[in-house]
Amino acid sequence: MNSSPSTVRRLARIIPATFLRGGTSKGIFLQQSHLPRDKTKWDEIFLGLMGSPDAEYGRQLNGMGGGVSSLSKICVVQPASSKQREALGIDVEYTFVQVGIRDSSIDYSGNCGNLSSMIGVFALDEGMVDNTSHGSDHFTVRAFNTNTQKIVDTTFPIDHESGLADLTLPETCIAGVSGEASQIQLDFYRPSGARTGKLLPSGAPMVQLEIAEGTFRASLVDATNPTVFVDQLEIIKASGTEDPSDDKRLRLLEVLRREGAIRMGLDPNAQAQPKIAMLNSPKATDDAADIEILALSMGVPHKAVPMTVGLCLGVAVNTRGTLPYTLRRITPVLDTSKLKLVKLRHPGGIVEVGATFDTQGEVESASVIRTGRRLMTGQVWY
Repeated sequence: MNSSPSTVRRLARIIPATFLRGGTSKGIFLQQSHLPRDKTKWDEIFLGLMGSPDAEYGRQLNGMGGGVSSLSKICVVQPASSKQREALGIDVEYTFVQVGIRDSSIDYSGNCGNLSSMIGVFALDEGMVDNTSHGSDHFTVRAFNTNTQKIVDTTFPIDHESGLADLTLPETCIAGVSGEASQIQLDFYRPSGARTGKLLPSGAPMVQLEIAEGTFRASLVDATNPTVFVDQLEIIKASGTEDPSDDKRLRLLEVLRREGAIRMGLDPNAQAQPKIAMLNSPKATDDAADIEILALSMGVPHKAVPMTVGLCLGVAVNTRGTLPYTLRRITPVLDTSKLKLVKLRHPGGIVEVGATFDTQGEVESASVIRTGRRLMTGQVWY
């Protein structure tokens, strides 16, 4: 005999949810109206949704998480206020949540570039934005990210029959994801100072980080999300290994990340922000890349690159005097276009990011192409 919905709710706590892939991440998307108004109650719900903490195994088998940082994410979305719509043309606002795996940490300090690519799709699916009078083949949703207080646009193809996003077109593929899918353009407007208020929080394009293990060159850059960029060859020399998962090397990088956080005026104990990434010039035989990157996320080497780190690097590479600027392959400028594209080599392949600058040299926007997929919609237990 089937239990009634009211009986099920008495036995377990459930919430409407959608599970989506955005870029190389997957996450749970929630309508804010389905959560308690008292935000102090959110953390318990988010931990339950993901199956955290899982101190013993780190697999999150009791929830929707996947045991790695790129699969332990949540986005909370709601329609924009009338004031936001009228003043800035914002359609929706969203909060990104990074959920700890082995511990109970909940981090609201940064944004996720990969999952940001699906905010517009989710908002349209959920009826938060109106597409009835739109006749173009593509649709743009303007979102306000509450974590960084920045505007993010997503543009994607539309299926005219349903009025919803068509994610199945064989338009492009991205490193780390099998197959082709529709192209989603992601534009972060005025991304500088997402956490600190400045593109270069230390006041210099390059600094020396002095720790017990030695002195290391670094660039502390805050665009889309704050990132500590260090020289991979210096890290290899100091750690004595090229193994990205070596414990000694990871401990060294965490010490540098914490020192960089202090120099940026950020909390060194917040592991999600800033992130740290090692850089190297591309090999002479690698004609496809302008620079190599190996990033860490929550202390673990990323299999691709966190998209906000990639976007931050796209800005930093074009900022004179930074470590990324000195390590990049110098490519002749063939036109006078404002868009400056950079090809990043990461462990999963190549990603191309772009940045535009105004006449004063300030960053106007950072852009990248992603793909996404709807995975499920329904109810999830917490």
